Amino acid sequence: MELFPPMPLAEWQDTKETVHRFAQVVGKIRLAASVRRNHWWNVPFQLTGRGLTTRPTGRADGSPVFTIDFDFVGHQLVVATVDGDAVSFSLLGQSVASFHRNTLAALAALGVRVEIAAPHPFDLPDAARPFAEDFEHAAYDPVQANRYWQILSQVALLLEEFAARFAGKVSPVHHFWHTMDLAHSRFSGRVVDQPPEADSVTREAYSSEVISFGFWFGDATFAEPAFYSYTAPEPAQLTEEPLSPPPAQWVARNSSHLAVLRYDDARAETDPRGAVLAFYESAYQAGARRAGWDVAGLACPDGITDPYARARPL
Repeated sequence: MELFPPMPLAEWQDTKETVHRFAQVVGKIRLAASVRRNHWWNVPFQLTGRGLTTRPTGRADGSPVFTIDFDFVGHQLVVATVDGDAVSFSLLGQSVASFHRNTLAALAALGVRVEIAAPHPFDLPDAARPFAEDFEHAAYDPVQANRYWQILSQVALLLEEFAARFAGKVSPVHHFWHTMDLAHSRFSGRVVDQPPEADSVTREAYSSEVISFGFWFGDATFAEPAFYSYTAPEPAQLTEEPLSPPPAQWVARNSSHLAVLRYDDARAETDPRGAVLAFYESAYQAGARRAGWDVAGLACPDGITDPYARARPL
């Protein structure tokens, strides 16, 4: 497959809306059955060689340790326990309601006890409708679903390469089912006091100064796929900093700004891979300079912190 194949939002929006809600069903199971980590890092998915995984999940409470995997090659959901038992069903022809029902039935068949605290979408237009009552979202194009996973895999490798350049606290490269984006974050080490009225998701996610980098497939407010970065809290005059390559730009979003490189602009570059890495680096330099980070001290050239290893490579 070519690097960064075309993925216009309009061509797979129905499938995307359905898969997004499938992901939220599984993500909320992961949330209920995992130990909480800082910045909600227990919640996102990781990529596999065939799709997405919850990773081994459980609370050592007598219920089996299990994983839930989306297989976007065979187009199945696979629920498995560490002792080798598994239940799977096809993703084809599923509404959100039937997917929700079948997923819970698979867990029950394996002896897994888990309860979703809020069994409805999070921060989506139909957030008031329970998963069990959503028969509207039932589109699943296997070609588009497979391409979604392949693009995630390509971007994940770039984010892993970019992540290696930083020696401080970083997040994994992971896939959030909240906004259906792939993300990686760098932290300065400074604590941020969020206001008491902030919601619990925001308070945990942004409890420390952070510069985040990622990719999303587009939504109602930005109807095309794009690479992005933001600095939180946003320092003064951030948007005066230059971005690379030339098509990249600062975009106002809510009360702050995103650095954005549109996917199709990256695809049009002579070296798309290099263009995306240059974009992430320029956005990092912009935020780090304006926020006063120790850029040199946090650098990790070639992913190596050992100065002797840099001087005498293996």
